[in-house]
Amino acid sequence: MTRYQNCSGVTRRNCLQVGLGGFFSLGLSGALRAADASRLIKQHQADACILVWQDGGPSHYETFDPKPDAPVEIRGEFGTIPTAIPGVRFSQHMKATAKIADRLSIVRSIRHDQGNHGAGNHYMMTGSPPRIPVGCGAFVSFHPSMGSVVSAEVGAPAGMPAYFSMPSMSRSGGPNFLGAKYAPFVVPDNPNSDNFQVRDVALPKGLSEAKFSNRQSIRQQIDALKRFRDEAAADPLVAVDEFYDQGQQLMTSPQAQKAFDIHSEPEETRAKYGRNSFGQRALLARRLVEAGVPFITLYEGGWDHHRQLFSAFDKKLPPHEQAIAALIQDLEERGMLERTLVIVLGEFGRTPKINKDGGRDHWANAMSVMFAGGGTPGGQVIGATDRQGHSAVDRVLAPENFVSTVYRKLGIDPNKIVHTPEGRPVTYVTNPEPISELM
Repeated sequence: MTRYQNCSGVTRRNCLQVGLGGFFSLGLSGALRAADASRLIKQHQADACILVWQDGGPSHYETFDPKPDAPVEIRGEFGTIPTAIPGVRFSQHMKATAKIADRLSIVRSIRHDQGNHGAGNHYMMTGSPPRIPVGCGAFVSFHPSMGSVVSAEVGAPAGMPAYFSMPSMSRSGGPNFLGAKYAPFVVPDNPNSDNFQVRDVALPKGLSEAKFSNRQSIRQQIDALKRFRDEAAADPLVAVDEFYDQGQQLMTSPQAQKAFDIHSEPEETRAKYGRNSFGQRALLARRLVEAGVPFITLYEGGWDHHRQLFSAFDKKLPPHEQAIAALIQDLEERGMLERTLVIVLGEFGRTPKINKDGGRDHWANAMSVMFAGGGTPGGQVIGATDRQGHSAVDRVLAPENFVSTVYRKLGIDPNKIVHTPEGRPVTYVTNPEPISELM
């Protein structure tokens, strides 16, 4: 398995170090708020979200916001290509997405003030800035991630978890005070492998379902330690029980077995996504949506290009964006795109000026985010950066607006008040205003 590493020397394996926090507790919010939430659920535009997380911070210049008229030290080595949106151009390697741009909405004007990986990840993944300064390589969890909130609010389909992350969890992708129950189910295995099989989704060899159930019963009898069921107690033994139960359900679930049987896909379909690990994970995400899973993160490392950005993009970008375009087209052909939100982003953009090593550094003043499906109007570009891509200047938006949009589309009230185990009331997002053009 490829091990991507960012400028802080952090690998995606380190993502498992994120703390999970306490347990979830609903707050009473009054009849009016409850009525409003009820309307949101009825009017929600999407049933599922596939979040493509480009860890490290992809360059907006070399993807969705090129600046061909800027000086060469800013515009870089790549040219631009026309898209299916009249007058809109993408960078030269965005060929597959350019052809389907009439199904996409590109937001070019999200900005924030967290220019390191730890803080930027947290802000974009949760809609909440870190409470204290954090280091670039930090794994912090001060607030629940989008996937965990969706898991708690939307719930899981029969026999499956509600939140998946492949091949690992992003550094701020955990549940925090919602509790370990709403952490992602991580699928580290490579679905492009001929012998791909998800661990914990199959009974151990030689163990029948009857024997497994009997052993589970024995475990429950032996493990008779008292549990503190009050959510405020945050008893870790309760979390252990929930993980055991989830594991048992997965191993005996026909839905899980079917969803992960990627070998049943026609070879033609698999080839469209690309016969590589990311392409096949994108295909697996589509299968999980078909099984009713409401949130899947496709965690793709290796976007922290401080050096040799252009040679890296020559190799990395074509198969990556091919898989994204294939996912959108496949969802559309199956009649699933209207109810499935697909988002592509990282924690920030990159600096306007190319550095001495042929790369671009961290830059939170401007970034591009791609939306498709889930009721999102296609064929539009929202907001703009200045002529040199230095800063968002038109329709300037914040991470809170981005996360609120995701919640609204999935029927979740971003302004809902929930309580930490200590009883502290918090809202999911402090600024619950979604990006209206996407709604």
